[in-house]
Amino acid sequence: MNPIFEHRSIRNFLQKPIPESVLDKIIEGASRASNTGNMQLYSIIITKDKQRKAELCARGHFNQKMVEEAPVILTFCADLHRFSYWCSLRNAEPGYDNFSSFYTATIDAIIAAQNACIVAESEGLGICYLGTTNYCTDAIIDILKLPKLVFPVTTVVMGYPAETPEITDRLPLRAISHKETYQDFSEKEISDLYSEKEASELYKQFVEESNVNNLAEVFTKKRYTTATNKSISKSLLKIMQSQNFMNND
Repeated sequence: MNPIFEHRSIRNFLQKPIPESVLDKIIEGASRASNTGNMQLYSIIITKDKQRKAELCARGHFNQKMVEEAPVILTFCADLHRFSYWCSLRNAEPGYDNFSSFYTATIDAIIAAQNACIVAESEGLGICYLGTTNYCTDAIIDILKLPKLVFPVTTVVMGYPAETPEITDRLPLRAISHKETYQDFSEKEISDLYSEKEASELYKQFVEESNVNNLAEVFTKKRYTTATNKSISKSLLKIMQSQNFMNND
């Protein structure tokens, strides 16, 4: 079975180091990812040092223990610094301190991250993406000493799994694929697409524990609220400005 169809998020790891040969293969896999103009507008920060992992855990990722326990943390960054530096050295004036370039580099970084994860899983490792990168961006920039025009996009913890959780559910393929043009949904179709998820005992438990009326309210009232989304948006825009990505005039 192709490991992509067996993907599960791993949060508990064996205290077993990842061989350098395997880690090199993972980084090489990331380097082979599709990217814009073959500019490779991303960088990967590899963290194995215990003290730095502890700092990332405490300041960058809400004290999630897997950040300290995983043998390796990979922070994927949108990186216009390296390419702009090269252009400047060749008397080619770079114009990449803007949102368009940031957006391009972010796409490059995410594709590279997924390539790395696929290679890691094919080597028997477990991985977990950390959404907290978006919540604690300024702290991660400080801890990893990221220069201007470098921005952390996503973080992946990886190591040999100490657990085998169930594979998480996914929506039916008809929910995410459209033929030729976007085919909007009727109310019944939307309800049908989410019916299995809503009927799941796991998600029913989420609803009960969250003390809300339904699963949709778990997301809108508890997990990803309007207030939180707006707060993070303001923070990210401010940090993008400080990292020199907002020269859009």
